[in-house]
Amino acid sequence: MEAAVRARKAGREAVRDVAPDRLRERIHALLDESAMVPGVLALTSARAVEDASATGGAKATRGTHDSDGTGPGPVGVEERAAGVQLIYEGLRLTRALADEPPWERDPPHTDSNIDILAADVMVARGFSLLARTEAADKAVETVQSFGRDETDGQQGRPAAQHALETDVFELAVVAGTTAFGADPSDALLAYAAELAESLDGDHPESPEPVVDDVEQAVADAPDPRKFGPVDDPRPSATDP
Repeated sequence: MEAAVRARKAGREAVRDVAPDRLRERIHALLDESAMVPGVLALTSARAVEDASATGGAKATRGTHDSDGTGPGPVGVEERAAGVQLIYEGLRLTRALADEPPWERDPPHTDSNIDILAADVMVARGFSLLARTEAADKAVETVQSFGRDETDGQQGRPAAQHALETDVFELAVVAGTTAFGADPSDALLAYAAELAESLDGDHPESPEPVVDDVEQAVADAPDPRKFGPVDDPRPSATDP
């Protein structure tokens, strides 16, 4: 899938300066193994909104980004996709480490230590990429929700099975659609939630019809103008 390749390439590019080499290589491996669903959602949401606006005669209110992520503006679409994907991979890895604590095994824990660092780096870099976008506040909410769910799980109060995926997929469509000055429609948010519920396992394969289904969800809006304008990016809780 072309969108997955683009999202993976953007994710690798976003961590190109991470050191030491072994840590960067571990992050690359995690991205290579991933189905890249959040990144694909962000890219296809942006493209679908751009196309809907063009065919419906509605002009994006800001229009500062091209669908390939190379347009002018502070954060391109591919960088947004990378940010969402890195946050997801970091939180997913954290969840896996919490479910099977490596510190309960016999030493040495070299690989586990690398994973812990990789999780931290990916979430932090994802925040950095989204910090001055309209998706910044949603990114904060996603990590806060994850923290509450993990705390509840440790205390015997399990969260919804796909709570992380639901939050991240919503973050993805917010990051994608707002790149073209629009908020995600109800149909697109509903699709993101349904997709999260349909996934199987902690490290799912990418559902094949993601791109077509996102385009259909956007097309289901009665008029491209249904995608309301969003405010310009503003400093948020993710800012340094």
